[in-house]
Amino acid sequence: MGRKLLLEKAHIEGIRFYDTYRKNGGYQAQEKAFKMSPADVIEEVKKSGLRGRGGAGFPTGMKWSFLAKPEGVPRYLVCNADESEPVTYKDRFLMEFLPHLFIEGLAISTYALGANTCYIYIRGEYAWIPDILEQAIAEAKQNGFLGKNILGTGFDLEIYVQ
Repeated sequence: MGRKLLLEKAHIEGIRFYDTYRKNGGYQAQEKAFKMSPADVIEEVKKSGLRGRGGAGFPTGMKWSFLAKPEGVPRYLVCNADESEPVTYKDRFLMEFLPHLFIEGLAISTYALGANTCYIYIRGEYAWIPDILEQAIAEAKQNGFLGKNILGTGFDLEIYVQ
């Protein structure tokens, strides 16, 4: 079957904002994932063939399955959006033009990994991007895709931009 491209909706005017993102299929993957168990989400990611964007292209689902699952210990997801690879701009483009897609991916990841807090690290040269992300985070919270009891599942998630 054909694969959807990460940036297939980047050309849609206003896609940066919740209403447009949602109208164009946004947050459907999160709704689907949150109806599954975290283990099933990891298996689905394994089957998808999704790979990391680093040089090794390591399979994401495999990496997630390696994480220890201690009980009663808080877990955190840290998204390193420093983008120190010369002239890649992959993180910047997603955060600037498709922030809800970026946030939806983080929400699914934290759910699968059992983390209730996510930190996004952004380099200082991208001074305008935290405002874009903070707005998208607020919109997602207002619409039940972040915060307390997301989609009635009992799962809580806070995302912070640093």
